[in-house]
Amino acid sequence: MGKSGTVFRGALAVLCAAVLTLTPGAAPASAEAVRSGQASGSGAGAAPASGIPRLTDDAGRELTLHGWNVEDKEHRGDAALSAITERHFRDLRSHGFNFARLLVFWDDLEPRRGHYSTRYLGKIERILDWANKYDVEVVIDAHQDVFGPAFGHRGIPGWATRTDGLPFTPHPGDWFGEYFEPAVQRAFTHLYTDPDLQRAQGHMWRLLADRFGDHPAVFGYDLINEPMGELRSGEDLPTAARRIEAEQITPMYNRIAREVRAVDRDSRLFIEPTPIVGEGVPTGLGTVRDRHVVYAPHFYNSAMEAGADYDPKAGWIASYERAVTDYPRRRQIPVVIGEWGPLNNELPNMGRFYRDALASLARYGSGWAGYVWCYGGGYCAADKDGRLRTNKDRTAGPYAAAVAGRARAQTLDPASGRYRLVYDARRGGRTEISLPSDPRYRRVVVHGGAWSDTRTVPPGRPAVVTVLSPWRSRVTVTVTPEVEARS
Repeated sequence: MGKSGTVFRGALAVLCAAVLTLTPGAAPASAEAVRSGQASGSGAGAAPASGIPRLTDDAGRELTLHGWNVEDKEHRGDAALSAITERHFRDLRSHGFNFARLLVFWDDLEPRRGHYSTRYLGKIERILDWANKYDVEVVIDAHQDVFGPAFGHRGIPGWATRTDGLPFTPHPGDWFGEYFEPAVQRAFTHLYTDPDLQRAQGHMWRLLADRFGDHPAVFGYDLINEPMGELRSGEDLPTAARRIEAEQITPMYNRIAREVRAVDRDSRLFIEPTPIVGEGVPTGLGTVRDRHVVYAPHFYNSAMEAGADYDPKAGWIASYERAVTDYPRRRQIPVVIGEWGPLNNELPNMGRFYRDALASLARYGSGWAGYVWCYGGGYCAADKDGRLRTNKDRTAGPYAAAVAGRARAQTLDPASGRYRLVYDARRGGRTEISLPSDPRYRRVVVHGGAWSDTRTVPPGRPAVVTVLSPWRSRVTVTVTPEVEARS
């Protein structure tokens, strides 16, 4: 979501008010919770809520992904992806981020049925090479907005769009309302149910996985952005969303998973519910039969998407957290939020929003990708000089990108910049702590039967501090900024 203009009006805004009336907000995290690492307004990710597994690598290390979406929605054809440059990944790493969700469009990849663009594939590969150069993990996202170019947006090609002649009326300034147009809804039904379109979508994904599955930057695939569907007569939106997720989207994910696994056995599969989960409605998704599934909902509030300030008393974050944790807890899969961030980050309560949001995301998730890494205003993370914009700078800070053991507490003091990680180390493990660039020296101190060859990080440089644990022990790592380096 999170694109431009007035979003989430009409039916979805009404739903938001109804859901939040039924689910009052929880109290803010206590000071004790912050001290114990159960919450952190700094963006340092503590252990998720009980019952939701961590994202792990092949060595069993607990992973945390912090990053941003990277996109080019303006250019098509020969100019596609030209807005994405090496600078994007250099700047991401400079601010300590290790993750990018790369938007790709089926209409650019296969503009004519059965004819795939080798130029487009080459541009994707060049972007992945830049990501690898700066050690940024990438999830390739098959993005759609309002289905695709048949309705003035991007995503599913025109040749794969079937409307049965139903009407479509554009909604200037309210693009999300276009999802409820009859032609758009019917196009989703055909995508989910027509055998030839199912095969075409599967072939598209098999091609991407075959081409990029062995690329060192590729962490996984987001199988479709913000899937929607067709409401039945008399059906309310929550009921429709759960039915579509259970009966149409889940089978689609299983079909695509089989295609991907025919050529790539290891990359993660990121699956999304409909955006209705953002209004406090638990998803109706069923089981996706794969051992590397990641639940990747989006974290948007309807009022804030329309430009309103954050209302801490409305209880939206608590409502969202209850809804979004239900599915991964039952299915025992990790969570990485695929998109989040308000349109206007400079309103009076936005500092509080970022604090509350980052604390919530840390309670149950293994990471997130903010929307969006670009240079300018609106949703852009950075200004034209590459500096993080007001309140978005709260997303950058030290965090444990990989923990060889079990993280027990992870805290960051916003005033001093002092970071502390406590974990139960496994024998022979390698823990990695990501540090953004900082104008001060930073001193690294390790206690508890472990060691690091990094003791001082020079100013103005990002760093990854590696801590080695020769035996099982409780390890504490502290990173303290200092005006001058110690001898």
